[in-house]
Amino acid sequence: MPSLFKHFAVLKPDLQLEQRPVTPDFYETLDYDYDQFRGHVLISAYRFDSDWSAWEKHPTGDELVMLLSGAAELVLSEHDGERRISLSTPGEYACVPRGTWHTARVSTPTQMLFITPGEGTENTVEIGA
Repeated sequence: MPSLFKHFAVLKPDLQLEQRPVTPDFYETLDYDYDQFRGHVLISAYRFDSDWSAWEKHPTGDELVMLLSGAAELVLSEHDGERRISLSTPGEYACVPRGTWHTARVSTPTQMLFITPGEGTENTVEIGA
């Protein structure tokens, strides 16, 4: 049985799912294999033992982030400051609006599920850099 921790799922524009093994060059091959990820959605799961080291944003759509275990605080950078969303119960989720820089703080080992519109995703160590 596949695990989202080892095989991410790509939802293609025709709504077909394709499993992809997570390899060291995974993200580089996504853009190449899926036309810069236009119209595609990535379904993935990650384990975290510490705060995220970077911020990210997804310009083409909202991202769903669901807590599977542990606890996390999503930090969203908005025009009037930061908004924090605490996730502490498995199954709780948050919507990160399109184009919003975000990161996460974790206080305990945590597992999260992501449904991400991947086209044009940006990552940085500083917001807006």
